[in-house]
Amino acid sequence: SQMAKVLDEQVEAFRTRTLDSGPYTFVWLDALTQKVREGGRIINVHVLVATAVNADGRREILGLDVTSTEDGAGWLAFLRGLVARGLSGVQLVISDAHTGLVSAIGATLAGASWQRCRTHYLRNLLTVVPKSAQPFVATLVRTIFDQPDAASVEAQHAWVVQTLEAKHPAAAEHLDAARDDLIAFAAFPREIWTQIWSNNPQERLNKEIRRRTDVVGIFPDRPAIIRLVGAVLAEQTDEWVEGRRYMGLEALAKARLRVLPGDTPTQNPLPQTLTA
Repeated sequence: SQMAKVLDEQVEAFRTRTLDSGPYTFVWLDALTQKVREGGRIINVHVLVATAVNADGRREILGLDVTSTEDGAGWLAFLRGLVARGLSGVQLVISDAHTGLVSAIGATLAGASWQRCRTHYLRNLLTVVPKSAQPFVATLVRTIFDQPDAASVEAQHAWVVQTLEAKHPAAAEHLDAARDDLIAFAAFPREIWTQIWSNNPQERLNKEIRRRTDVVGIFPDRPAIIRLVGAVLAEQTDEWVEGRRYMGLEALAKARLRVLPGDTPTQNPLPQTLTA
């Protein structure tokens, strides 16, 4: 119990620390489920985790929380807590299409755009396509991300939608509706596209969390989840501080100013749609 008390104090200090290493231009959000005993039953709860790139170009875990349901209210409270601790300068949030998350971002992070994870989106898209056609559709959609500049990304997206309309109209409609959210990455410098167009970095972090939590299986209560997951995340942040930069400072500076070929540097909020 004495060891748990000391660890709880360390995790609480980590969870509530002032976020003073911003601006945090890019933020990744994700949630993973854990089993816990409550009221004589075993239920699933959701662990919300936020990761960002700080002003020094290093990854930093901003915070975590445990909620009963992964809904808009949970995300809203979580993001408000991060903003109260100092989260600022966010231009792009990368995540899956969690319920209520987009509206929570709009309510708390003024001027930030949302990038829907390309990996999760493709899985969702393929559910409306016959199994025999899934390899073809997947290959076609991936060409959107193989373009050299923002104008080409937008043009390729339109071409893929048009190509799908004949044989797979449901997929074409699905892809067209997701346009702005799927190609939001293209408003930033080309050299960092691979780092911001998916939630894959967060997925790798989730695997490390699950590697530790799977040993426990079912937690006795929520504080136990926060204790273990918080300790893992604090340790990971320390490793990132000592490791190499995740994003180069020059590319990060361009991202903050949105300096693209032919653009005039600006710090205004990002538009909801791209222009060719």
